[in-house]
Amino acid sequence: MNKSRLIAAAAIAAAVVFLMTPSTGGRDKTMTLDASHFGEKHVSEKGLEVATLAGGCFWGMEDLIRKIPGVLETRVGYTGGSLKNAAYTDVKTGMTGHAESVEILFDPKQVSFEKILLFFFRAHDPTTENRQGNDRGSQYRSAIFYHGDSQRKVADEVKARVDRSGKWGKPVVTQIVPAGEFWQGEEYHQKYLIKHPDGYTCHFIRDFSFD
Repeated sequence: MNKSRLIAAAAIAAAVVFLMTPSTGGRDKTMTLDASHFGEKHVSEKGLEVATLAGGCFWGMEDLIRKIPGVLETRVGYTGGSLKNAAYTDVKTGMTGHAESVEILFDPKQVSFEKILLFFFRAHDPTTENRQGNDRGSQYRSAIFYHGDSQRKVADEVKARVDRSGKWGKPVVTQIVPAGEFWQGEEYHQKYLIKHPDGYTCHFIRDFSFD
């Protein structure tokens, strides 16, 4: 098997692990990416990276991000709060501190974290605090949950660049905070707009850059 096929096989295997990682306790759909489960070490050994982003209802955000070349897999869920084994019925109250989020497995040789963030800032309005479109509540906030100092630095730089550009007309309020436990959303939320092509979304790509 040549080198390119080996790399492709490794990427596919990692994507399968990303989807099949077993939960430990709580409800069946609970998954985390801390060191005891899928983990940063497992990702880095395969030359892949994980990004975790929140920008309103995760249906529309996931549907756009999953199409970026170099994104190998996505899943939606809840992070940023204190409640263990968070489920939609909890998070929708806006009382758990969790945000509806998209967890992204990507190949940095194909797409950089910076490019994913620039896309993210075109796919949602980062100037509306605890709101996206008609959806209101802290669970719909804009946030970047960084995995390590390198991602934090890139996130700070990209947010500042977006602000300086003035393209949104108002200050960017996107939170930049460390990634924590990620509780995978219920199966009916995963790839929702593939299952329901005419389903609800308030996300679309704006036709501007941040130069």
